[in-house]
Amino acid sequence: MNATELQKIVDWLIDGARSTSSPTQMMAEICERLVEAGLPLWRVGVFVRTLHPDVFGRNFIWRPGAEVTTATAGFDVIDSPEYINNPLAIVFGERREVRCRLDDPESKRFPFLDEMREEGVTDYIALPLLFIDGSTHASSWTTKRPGGFSDGELATLRKIVTPLARIIEIVNLRRTASILLDTYVGNRAGERILGGQIRRGHTDTMDAAIWLSDLRGFTALSDRLPAETVVDILNRYFDCQVSAIRNHGGEVLKFMGDGLLAVFPIAEQEDEVHQVCARVLEAARESRASVEAMHYPIGEALERFRFGVLTHPAEHSDLKTVLSAIGGPMLFLIGTILFKHTFRGFLQLSGRLNRTIVASAGFAGVCGVGWADLGEFPIAGFANAERVYGLADESPA
Repeated sequence: MNATELQKIVDWLIDGARSTSSPTQMMAEICERLVEAGLPLWRVGVFVRTLHPDVFGRNFIWRPGAEVTTATAGFDVIDSPEYINNPLAIVFGERREVRCRLDDPESKRFPFLDEMREEGVTDYIALPLLFIDGSTHASSWTTKRPGGFSDGELATLRKIVTPLARIIEIVNLRRTASILLDTYVGNRAGERILGGQIRRGHTDTMDAAIWLSDLRGFTALSDRLPAETVVDILNRYFDCQVSAIRNHGGEVLKFMGDGLLAVFPIAEQEDEVHQVCARVLEAARESRASVEAMHYPIGEALERFRFGVLTHPAEHSDLKTVLSAIGGPMLFLIGTILFKHTFRGFLQLSGRLNRTIVASAGFAGVCGVGWADLGEFPIAGFANAERVYGLADESPA
């Protein structure tokens, strides 16, 4: 590759790879540009670590004539033989490149390269992608050409990875910001913040089915157990709910001690409210089964847990999500907290009635059959007594 062609690709990266609109498109285009300029690439991989509690990193794999594939890896991959015996482990751990000619017996110490050899790969080089924040990420480059990469081609790859790392870091930072906002203020709020709604008083409304739950006996539990044990219990307890909520279209808005507040957004379609409420009920059933199966060893005994969940369909008049900038950069999601206090009385009834799942009259009416009328009860914050419903197939315990 001549210097002019290489500089064009470098300039394209420095300018932000503007002809692409996604990380996969950018990956495909840079590889295709390099191939068109004469670099004999076969398989190219980019591996980026992420700031996520469950995901160690993401990878992007390009091959000529195929779509770029993506995948994520959990933190358990770090201890796997596939990672420990991979050239990328050296890149991540020692921040240096790894070059392997596949006809060199030394390459046989990496089982991954056996797969590459079967594909006809002759040369492999893994290069670190060094971010400005000091973190190390990785790229890998292979060829099938007899004789492998030339010295000039290796020099080209080493020059390309610096501007490539810069643009990947920018994309990764924006993705990280989006993930953090989604995690701590909710998907809808995160999108609005990234879209520029950061001024004090910005508001939005939504129709949604509401989920409000808490753990029975949490105060007594936290009083008699060490703080570390309580946190571990809460993590396991919330795991029983969060996956069910997300799998059925819900968004967790807030964790409040042992409480969890979530919404299941409702679109404007006529039948959407029925479908959403049905998904909420299914998520509640799954969470109930998971919590009932949750046993925790405390001393010589096994602690068993129960929780309660309130379901309610809220129109935008009931639930107003308000983003407010307090003291400059501090962002708080409020408005949902008002709902928490208003409907806490409903949730407390689930414990008094020995029910796991209780519903407002509005929710039971939308979901149709399968509910038992538990009667009318005075609810703190409501002028009149409210009718409460429980599942007909759930016997009071």
